[in-house]
Amino acid sequence: MEEIKTNTVDKTEDKAAKAKFTSEADILTRATVGDARIYVARTTRLVRKLSLRHNLSHLATAALGRTVTGALLLAATMKNEEGVGIKVTGDGPVQGITGEAQGGIARGYVGNPDVYLPPKNGHLDVGGAVGSGTISVTRYTAGAKPFTGTAELVDGEIADDLTRYLYTSEQTPSSVGLGVLVDEKGDVQAAGGWFIQALPNCSEETLEQLDKNVRNTPYVSSLIDMGFTPERIIQMLGKDMKVEILDSYPLHFGCRCSRERVEGVLQTLPKKELNQLAEDEKTEITCPYCNARYEFSREEIKQLVQKAKK
Repeated sequence: MEEIKTNTVDKTEDKAAKAKFTSEADILTRATVGDARIYVARTTRLVRKLSLRHNLSHLATAALGRTVTGALLLAATMKNEEGVGIKVTGDGPVQGITGEAQGGIARGYVGNPDVYLPPKNGHLDVGGAVGSGTISVTRYTAGAKPFTGTAELVDGEIADDLTRYLYTSEQTPSSVGLGVLVDEKGDVQAAGGWFIQALPNCSEETLEQLDKNVRNTPYVSSLIDMGFTPERIIQMLGKDMKVEILDSYPLHFGCRCSRERVEGVLQTLPKKELNQLAEDEKTEITCPYCNARYEFSREEIKQLVQKAKK
């Protein structure tokens, strides 16, 4: 968390500034509403950081922001901070989207960071950028092989695609709402999402009330832009129902890449490819998730060739 610097000695003003900063931090809140669970995330800062780090266009920012937020929401259902990966593969110009989350840490990238399409009905055309294809969700659980399920895309807008995936592949009746608000200059004004998950034996009455509330709730990005907290959004989604807030935790951008990990990947390459790399004076590897660059000299590549021979 950033430190707030102030020149004033007024402790009341200082506390107010810190409270405001905290209220704008990215968080995810979990709650039970009747026979269902609701997860709401505010991811404005995280999506802004992704946009700047990858130098994304307005449209690419919206596409990646929705996908990464979706991954964070699904990860909130996992135990022991186990992970979730979402991969959107379509024939559109964005050339695919990948988002990963483990607990409250997330990362991701798009195939074409410069993608552009004219607005559709006054909104960024994420569906047009994605095109037709599939959405895959991988759940990483401790002590077990990762499980991956896949479903056909509904519209490429990510939220409805996740809703369909959860119903067809995991047999979970649910509702997903995702949104990223980007201004004319490309700055992320607001980002977030909700995930409503029906519990086993959820009553029809609960499902009908939740469906009614969802239909009467504005876009999640608009609510966040207006200052609504995740907890307040949960109260809206759970209107006329018993709402119990369970907990909240912070969300952050983070990547697990390191020089050692990249070196390990290089060691798995065929000897022929390593020898070809050794012909260059320098080899630069860029992490697709965070854009971090790792440079290896010719001598370092030759050492990897020797290790591979052994």
